[in-house]
Amino acid sequence: MTTTIPYTPAVEDRTSSLPPRLMLAPAGTTPALLDGAWWPRSRDLTAELPALTAVLDPLWGRITHVTVNPTFWPVIPRKVPVDGHVVGVGWFTAEQDPHKLLLLSYAVGRWDLLVIPPETDPAVAARLMTEAADPLGTLTASALMDAAEQRRIAEETELSLVSAWDSEGGHGAGLPTSRSPVQAVIAQVPDTTKGI
Repeated sequence: MTTTIPYTPAVEDRTSSLPPRLMLAPAGTTPALLDGAWWPRSRDLTAELPALTAVLDPLWGRITHVTVNPTFWPVIPRKVPVDGHVVGVGWFTAEQDPHKLLLLSYAVGRWDLLVIPPETDPAVAARLMTEAADPLGTLTASALMDAAEQRRIAEETELSLVSAWDSEGGHGAGLPTSRSPVQAVIAQVPDTTKGI
């Protein structure tokens, strides 16, 4: 069974009182490269991590440490208070994928989540969350983000080509603008009643 906390629209108050947007791989499945995806509302770890770890603690055991790559996090706190305990936060540059969050629990183990940028379109985020939670997934966090970007570019290119085709007379070209196609055909039929 996949655990999903659905999309909730972004609001101006980006505090941790809102549930995290999260999708996890089904429990009991063989570990893939990723255990799911997290779509934070901001790039503020101090505001975002408490809600995430509060949801994951009952599922995975108490989260004790989180690591990120600082590429997309402007400020990385050393510790974040979460429901009566403190979660240590660390960072790695070369060793950790910039689109991944690593969570550790002394009792249970380690989990890797794709981190979807806060500004991501909801439809794209939903697709990424589903792909990251797939227990048969073989792509890394960065590979998933690259594939999403390639899809976005392909969709924009296709829309651009269709728009150009339409503007150059492709869609509906050759049709008279002042009358319907049926009127055009009727107007071309010779009048045989004259001269009778």
